Amino acid sequence: MAKRPSGKRQVAVVILAAGQGTRMKSALPKVLHPVAGHSMLGHVLDAATALKPDRIVVVTGKGQDAVAAAATAAAAKTAIQHPARGTGHAVMAALPALKGFKGDVIVLFGDTPLLTAELVKSLLAARRGKGDPAAVIVGFRPVDPAAYGRLIVDGNGKLLKIVEFKNAAEDERAVRLCNAGLVAFDGARLPALLKKLTDKNAQGEFLLTDTVEHANAKGWTCRVVEADPVEVMGINTRAELSVAEAAMQQRLRLAAMAGGVTMTAPETVYLRKDTQFGRDVTIEPFVVFGPKVSVGDNVVIRSHSHIEGASIAEGATIGPFARLRPGAKLAANAHIGNFVEIKNASIEAGAKVNHLTYIGDARVGAKANIGAGTITCNYDGYDKHHTDIGAGAFIGSNSALVAPVKIGDGAIVAAGSVITRNVPADALSLGRGRQEDKPGKAAAFRRAKAATRKKK
Repeated sequence: MAKRPSGKRQVAVVILAAGQGTRMKSALPKVLHPVAGHSMLGHVLDAATALKPDRIVVVTGKGQDAVAAAATAAAAKTAIQHPARGTGHAVMAALPALKGFKGDVIVLFGDTPLLTAELVKSLLAARRGKGDPAAVIVGFRPVDPAAYGRLIVDGNGKLLKIVEFKNAAEDERAVRLCNAGLVAFDGARLPALLKKLTDKNAQGEFLLTDTVEHANAKGWTCRVVEADPVEVMGINTRAELSVAEAAMQQRLRLAAMAGGVTMTAPETVYLRKDTQFGRDVTIEPFVVFGPKVSVGDNVVIRSHSHIEGASIAEGATIGPFARLRPGAKLAANAHIGNFVEIKNASIEAGAKVNHLTYIGDARVGAKANIGAGTITCNYDGYDKHHTDIGAGAFIGSNSALVAPVKIGDGAIVAAGSVITRNVPADALSLGRGRQEDKPGKAAAFRRAKAATRKKK
């Protein structure tokens, strides 16, 4: 974690990620399911990291090695909750990793992928704000409050208690302000609040929500910060995952358009969290972006193209029906046309690969022109080999370039050629069988066929 300036109050983030996610019906831990190509836990870690916290602790379950590995990759500490005995018990499991810590402690959930850094920052600001509250809870007002816990607040905005739906009286169930689960605690008072928790409730668990009543009993204030229901959406099923995906896609599209991207049918464009765009980019309908894509200024991406692991420089044109695979690097003003696939290849400035072509493990030099149906034969069944096509070269239609091979600058490869040796610069190369014409043979063939049909 980044070192904070001396004298500034510290902050730690605890992310609860020990749930088994049995309703997902998956071998993959729930919090590792992706939304916009990034795990749910990854989204929450990103929101937490925006605070530049002194510590992040991810609470996992026993045997959840993949979750622990994801946490470690994000420079977070891990704690194991076993057995799982509720949210309060999960925070208790994190206390050894917070030993000696006296700053603010923010508790988040690993299955809330739409959480934003802005909400986390506002939660922390409220904890440090007026009245020095012992805890600040995030609340929301869903259209259907269903079985959510209710936040009971007095006329001065003081949070009196959180009542789980199972334990709530009828008048409490009528309250619309619900508990989102996210909490900011004064870390100095947190251990005392956790010590007061018991499992004497309908769930038979140690509930973090009970800390509010214990804080009030000690004369400590608790407050509420309200959030958009979408932002605090928790994911428990595949159906809910699809709702979160749709919400995230809408968020990413709006951000892209606000940054200077034109989408003619935005609802058909699918982005990843890490997709990067320049200005004045135009994206036609039904374009899918995979991970690690960067797009420069004034790029046009035509419909039904699929792009992943690629960098596209300014002024390039892609598609329609193009596929850019990982390692594709397009320089300024490159043209990639319909039914063209580029993999681990650099297409230099002004080069054109416009039709029905596969370019893999290759370099296409500046202003080279690749004819329709050309392929680089890069794989021999065991290893991948490189094809180098020089600047200004012209490759005729339906040519096969058998790697490793180099086509010199300005060279021309005749249509239909199979090239197995290097072609010198400015040479004309033909690698096809000699054409042979037999006058009259076509007419004789037709007469023979006609005679055979008459006999039948």
